Amino acid sequence: MTYNAGLKAYVPSRRRSLGGLMGIGFAALSSRLLTVKGAYAETLEPTGASGEGPLYPDRMPLDTDNDLILINDATTPSIGEITHLTGRVLDHNGTPMRNAFVEIWQCDSAGVYRHSEHEKQAGDEYDKNFQGYGRFLTDTTGTYYFRTIKPVVYAFKGANRTPHIHFAVSKNGVRIFTTEMNIKGHPLNKTDFVFNRRTEAEKKTVLVDFKPIPDSQIGALSCTFDIVLGFTANDMDSNAIKGGIAPSTWNRL
Repeated sequence: MTYNAGLKAYVPSRRRSLGGLMGIGFAALSSRLLTVKGAYAETLEPTGASGEGPLYPDRMPLDTDNDLILINDATTPSIGEITHLTGRVLDHNGTPMRNAFVEIWQCDSAGVYRHSEHEKQAGDEYDKNFQGYGRFLTDTTGTYYFRTIKPVVYAFKGANRTPHIHFAVSKNGVRIFTTEMNIKGHPLNKTDFVFNRRTEAEKKTVLVDFKPIPDSQIGALSCTFDIVLGFTANDMDSNAIKGGIAPSTWNRL
């Protein structure tokens, strides 16, 4: 996999900047600092992991950049509440993870993933203008950015899932982490079988607020999701983490 292929940064329009959007979430990150007894430094609570799920794209879309709203040079955007999703990939000491390969995938506003089985199940009732999958290479501050839609409820093989966005992080060609980001306060969180496998501490690490962007003429939202990994930046930069599990063998619930 060539990680730089198809990577292009979407720059928010008007007076919005990536730095401004990132500022919304830094207070949330500070709330995850835990004081370690007997230590001179603070560590971060690792983000709770989960399986890849059954609907990771079985074929890549024509466009795989970080703007899921528009496919290539199309002029028709996808349907849904446009969301500016950003955050940082950090180790448990808070060190930014540079050049971490971040992937996201989610269903469209009709509850359909970009996966042949799910699209077949839906017939023509899905948003063909939604990319459904994106990728981004973090910068020197560990920051990633996506423009997408607020996730919605979907059903697959009789199971209703609370809204979520799947995340995967790779480094040095190895998939090292997968998780799901959930909407804070959504009522279906209480009954979702994947979400409720988590401990109470883990649940707090994957819940995010979707906040209206002031002065947005289209009612756009912003949210911040910082991914804290349970190992150090040096482990990854030195390629000490080896033997990554192939996606097809992960827990696919």
